[in-house]
Amino acid sequence: MKTLAQLIADLCPNGVKYKRLSDLGTFYGGLTGKNKHDFTDGNAPYVTYMNIFSNPALSLDINDLVKVSIGERQNSIQRGDILFTGSSETPEEAGMTSVVMEEPKVPTYVNSFCFGFRFYSLNGICPGFMKHLFRSHALRKSISKTANGVTRFNISKKSLADIEIPVPPIEVQERIVEILDKFTALTAELQAELQERQRN
Repeated sequence: MKTLAQLIADLCPNGVKYKRLSDLGTFYGGLTGKNKHDFTDGNAPYVTYMNIFSNPALSLDINDLVKVSIGERQNSIQRGDILFTGSSETPEEAGMTSVVMEEPKVPTYVNSFCFGFRFYSLNGICPGFMKHLFRSHALRKSISKTANGVTRFNISKKSLADIEIPVPPIEVQERIVEILDKFTALTAELQAELQERQRN
């Protein structure tokens, strides 16, 4: 099995290509036209702000429901979508992301305080890679710069669309995911071990 460095040398001899988000896909909005009564007796799951904020990979174990009528025009999420929180009290926490890693079993929507990004095609795109990329320090810094405000900072989709992201060959993306997922799992095990020792 080739190492990551060998893969990059073989598949990216001239460096990794960067592409603007606007060239890769399009943004869509969250729920519209809803009032508090639509959330008291709902029939369809929707993604909360905290689900996106807390999970690099979206949790589809959703108990929050909203009323959506048959034929109603709302944007439902799909595998590979990147969901963004729209605003926060600080620029550094605005535009947090969560990637939809699996196709939802039923139509699932995004709350009105958030929005989504959908790739024109997932051909050559590994959702797991995007999960790590959009939570990386460098990209988080770029995203936070698109936030404007005084007491609450809102993400500018127009500025966000101009952000460039690296899109290495799919084989490189998958190898990076393999490495980072293992590292994340080991880190979680270490934290659990430390917490257990502190209790004892």
